[in-house]
Amino acid sequence: MTKTWSLVLVSLALTACATTPLPTVPAPEAPPRWHAPLPHGGTLEQLSTWWARWDDPALAQLLDAAQQASPTLASARSRVEQARATRTSAGAALLPSLDASASSSRGFNETLGTVATTHQAGLQAAWEIDLFGGNRAARDAAEARYAGAQAAWHDARVAVAAETAGRYNSLRTCEALLKVAQADAASRSETARLTGLSADAGFQPPATAALARASSADAQGRLAQQQALCDIDAKALVALPAWQEPALRQLLASARPATTAPQAGLFTIHTLPAQLLAQRPDVFNAEREVAAASADVGNAQAQRYPRLTLNGSVGVAQLRTGGISTTLDTWSIGPLALTLPLFDGGRRAANVDAAQARYDEAAALYRARVRQAVREVEEALVQLQATDARSGHAQRAVDGYQASFQGTQARFDAGLASLVELEDARRTLLAAQTTAASLQGERMAAWISLYRAAGGGWEPQPAATTASRF
Repeated sequence: MTKTWSLVLVSLALTACATTPLPTVPAPEAPPRWHAPLPHGGTLEQLSTWWARWDDPALAQLLDAAQQASPTLASARSRVEQARATRTSAGAALLPSLDASASSSRGFNETLGTVATTHQAGLQAAWEIDLFGGNRAARDAAEARYAGAQAAWHDARVAVAAETAGRYNSLRTCEALLKVAQADAASRSETARLTGLSADAGFQPPATAALARASSADAQGRLAQQQALCDIDAKALVALPAWQEPALRQLLASARPATTAPQAGLFTIHTLPAQLLAQRPDVFNAEREVAAASADVGNAQAQRYPRLTLNGSVGVAQLRTGGISTTLDTWSIGPLALTLPLFDGGRRAANVDAAQARYDEAAALYRARVRQAVREVEEALVQLQATDARSGHAQRAVDGYQASFQGTQARFDAGLASLVELEDARRTLLAAQTTAASLQGERMAAWISLYRAAGGGWEPQPAATTASRF
């Protein structure tokens, strides 16, 4: 017997030595520095309260409501709970199991030759000795996926916040353009009225009055179109917090935003790409999936090797017949069972190959995610820099064209300029005002894109919970 167990232990040791090393998690391929300039030097600050510097109380309310109503966020929260349960289940496989049983029966006992009542109760224990780390690998995979699910939950929160802010910025930009269209329509309408009076008095030809009326009608058409675009933006925004449209419009009317974005910036980011990538929940989730896939390879490999289980039980039995009771205590340790896989038609080897292929896929997706994250940050930085550089020029253009239009208006009123000259000056001013208003929206959109690309201020923590702020 001793010789047999010695051979078993030797075979186990040799098998353990043959275990293939697990694939490792690849390091992120981050550039050494950003190629686009960082806003305001890139000093480190949290992004979690970025909207507070927007100086718009309506936005904060919309963000909170959108977080509560988002089905995407609810789905991500459910996946966190699923991953948590899977982690608990995988960890339980490393521990012994203990079951209790109880039974009672009455019938003819052939040994005693009489009717007897039997009561039994006991405990059964079983433990699989994790010789080759299969259960540990399954636990590690579940742990990695749980951490990834938590990161995915935060990524969903960041996505909802960015989408809500983007929709809100689009609506506010549309409202700014609507004000420009209203002022232009009012100015053209007044010019048409005065030109009509002048034409009726014989001071202007009928063609000039017709031109003024056509210009006014054109402005009214653009105003109606702009109003429709704003209504569409409002209805798109209503769907995110799941509010009634009157409530949203009341909030928009009562809480007016700041006229311009804060010149100091809404937030700052890490100067080193590697540090910022570590704050991307989607990158972290992809990295955890690689770690989980690596553990799955180890689990699949372990299934090809022997398995050792130990069982035991302890119990008590009571036999009652003819007013006499007999109590028996029982216990056992064993069997110590060794299972050696001999032939399975290549199933276990195929499972290892499949696990390795899933690891290769996860590693490729992780590298692609890192490259995408770097690209998104670089693009957001370039866009932000461009809008900053253009904002000053756009405002100077508005000021210059405004002065030119006012001068042309004065000359037209004095009869020294034609309506064609006035309309040309007005058209140029309208284009400049539209560009300036649109540029303000582009600047805010660039900040929102940078917030999304920077991961929303998330930092990986071992005990991260779904109670953190976005």
